[in-house]
Amino acid sequence: MLLSAQAARHAHRLLAARADSAMIAPLSDNDDLKLADAYDIAKNIMDIRIAQGETVVGRKIGFTNRAIWDRYGVKEPIHQPIWAPMYDTTVRYATDNHGRQSLTGAVQPRIEPEIVFKLGATPRADASLRDIAESIEWMAHGFEIVVSPFPDWKFEAADAIAAFGLHGTLIVGERKMLSPGVRRNLATVLSMASVSLSCAEGDSIALRGAGFGGDVLDSPVHALWHLHKVLQTQPQFPPLAAGEIISTGTWTDAYPIAPGQTWISAFSGVALPGLTVAFV
Repeated sequence: MLLSAQAARHAHRLLAARADSAMIAPLSDNDDLKLADAYDIAKNIMDIRIAQGETVVGRKIGFTNRAIWDRYGVKEPIHQPIWAPMYDTTVRYATDNHGRQSLTGAVQPRIEPEIVFKLGATPRADASLRDIAESIEWMAHGFEIVVSPFPDWKFEAADAIAAFGLHGTLIVGERKMLSPGVRRNLATVLSMASVSLSCAEGDSIALRGAGFGGDVLDSPVHALWHLHKVLQTQPQFPPLAAGEIISTGTWTDAYPIAPGQTWISAFSGVALPGLTVAFV
């Protein structure tokens, strides 16, 4: 278990790396870093960012896609979700499902197509899956730009938790308000939906990946429910509350992105528009 001074030191080291767009060795290279230690570091980072004027607006959930678990982790595969706070400085909204995003300062950026929820009600501590669905006010498609300070994207789960959950920026598309009937069937509908992800560069466009909502812990609603239950075991963090924005995890692998590229997504099986974002 990390001492509080060690957690604070790691927090400042990660914040400095983010500020300087620098890469560092994984924390787990030198410390036997447990998941609980990593969340202590994350709590330090959250407190510092709030003190510096940022506002927490929600959470991102990472590693919810079982289809890609074996591709990450060095000592052992990452076979469990993680989460991290998102801030008013890291969440933005696309106009008419089109956006333009600078990659200046982003270290090893990659793109992930996700489903984003806003909570319209605070779920009870013992909320069921149906209760969680009932708490959702709207859903949207989003691109999360994930970044890694660890060379070649090599790290353990604890490193990813400590390093902001690898969260860089979330770009949110058109918001779809949910009726009671839609909420009731939302987990099933999203589990059967699919997304395609393409990249345009110059005069060419190519399909880069495709994925399914069912890979995301059975559905993004299940991912939200999982986060709700995890937070019941972490009293150092506030539980989910009305008004929060939750990004539920990627439907495909995370693909490297670069300035000059435009990425386009499209859905099948759910009435959500895709996104088109140009990176500069």
